Amino acid sequence: MYIERILSRWEQDEEQDALVCGPMRLTRGQARRRLFQLGHALRGQGLAPGDGVGLFLTNRAESALLVLAVHMIGCRAVMLPPEPGPGELAALIDQSGARIVVADPAYAQQALHAAERCTRAPTLLSLGASDEPFADTDVLALAAQCPAERPEPAPEPGPSDAVTVFYTGGTLGRPKLAAHGRLPYDVIAAVTEAAREPQPAGGDRVLVVTLLTHTSGHLTMLAALMTGSPLVVLPEWDADAAFTALREEEITTVFTVPPMLYQLLDHPDCERGALPALRQISLGAAPIAPHRLRQAVETFGPVIAQGYGQTECAGITFLPAEELPEPGDIDSARWRSCGRPFPGTQLEIRAQDGEVLPQGQAGEVCVLSPARMLGYWQDPERTAEAVDAAGWLRTGDIGYLDADGYLYLVDRAKDVIVTGEASGNVYSKVLEDFLHTLPGVRHAAAVGVPDEALGERVRIYLAGEGIDIDAVADLVTAELGPNYTPHDTVLLPALPTTRVGKVDKKALRASEEPALQR
Repeated sequence: MYIERILSRWEQDEEQDALVCGPMRLTRGQARRRLFQLGHALRGQGLAPGDGVGLFLTNRAESALLVLAVHMIGCRAVMLPPEPGPGELAALIDQSGARIVVADPAYAQQALHAAERCTRAPTLLSLGASDEPFADTDVLALAAQCPAERPEPAPEPGPSDAVTVFYTGGTLGRPKLAAHGRLPYDVIAAVTEAAREPQPAGGDRVLVVTLLTHTSGHLTMLAALMTGSPLVVLPEWDADAAFTALREEEITTVFTVPPMLYQLLDHPDCERGALPALRQISLGAAPIAPHRLRQAVETFGPVIAQGYGQTECAGITFLPAEELPEPGDIDSARWRSCGRPFPGTQLEIRAQDGEVLPQGQAGEVCVLSPARMLGYWQDPERTAEAVDAAGWLRTGDIGYLDADGYLYLVDRAKDVIVTGEASGNVYSKVLEDFLHTLPGVRHAAAVGVPDEALGERVRIYLAGEGIDIDAVADLVTAELGPNYTPHDTVLLPALPTTRVGKVDKKALRASEEPALQR
């Protein structure tokens, strides 16, 4: 599998950087030996190929090595996110069938409380020493006593064997776990094998700022290590720390989500030429406001590439930097696009009844792709709801295609606001894109709030300085029409974000913050 690709890189030029996180710097030789030791340590816990290993990790160099070690010994990596409470986390562990959970000491109490609620409590291992004893064994201390030679190779997984399981959210007691097989990894390995060698002197240096246990961080890690590029791991998101790492580590490539990019653009040291080594900023996980995208191109140059995917299908479309318009061409529709399908991927826009819609008409984005999940783990009912008999995935995203095959997203199906006597659709992304063009607005989000008379009313949340609150509703109405007129406007110092960096609309909907304007 892909591990061979990484190991072949790490066997060359052993003194080059492989993993960097704060003061920790591991050369390729050191990383390879520690990976082998971790593999032996996990095998020593009685794990067999195909067993599930829960990974409840923060961003550390050791976290990256642990993910690789789980796959190297043929086990199934179960990525456990930090967001759920102990009840849902316990349900996730139970449903995943994880025999062992390796937790970062920072998550000690969460891991312990979840394990206590599990139907079959997993063995808890700590990734390093903990001030709060919660685990049976420190896997790093155990690994330090193990051989630094490669463990006996595991059997190659079959085409229908789950390799990695990602959490995608759900209700208490019934989480959704997207299970992926080896095919997406084989595709990434083939792409990196065919790619040209890194262009900058000394090769690429890649910064990962999203969680390694999230699809975005996982894919960033894989792309870096499979090409032999040093991977610099940011322990947690902080715009100042990220800017410092970009500059001091001479980062050439970074993946961010839009709210993170906005914070970088607003950083006091961010100006043209401030990051001369940077040659690619990859964007994904959520749509970006066109106004902010143009600002990013003006600041960093033509280095912004966008990708669209989701946990169920990591790579759907791609928009390379060279296909973006010039910053002065503000009327180009391409600023709102997320690109065209990856090779081997097909897209259709479908109505609710499954009819394929013509270009320019919005409907649900459906995709047929080798990067698609096998299904939801141990959940055939919801798998059948998401994937049809022909293998097409219903993404839950609303969008349309233009005449050249470029995809434009307008909303998540669940985020469409249905309002007014005629039950008209308000697409939150369309509204948010316009709000980002208003003076003083740094960040904006729109949600629907239940309303007896209207079904839902439009509420907007704004962050920025010097915003003319009294003028916002009229400006929206003049540009987008009365259906989009916000009934409530809430001004916040900053919009809440998830651990992955997306705007947390669930938190906004649950907020009882009083509206500042009606």
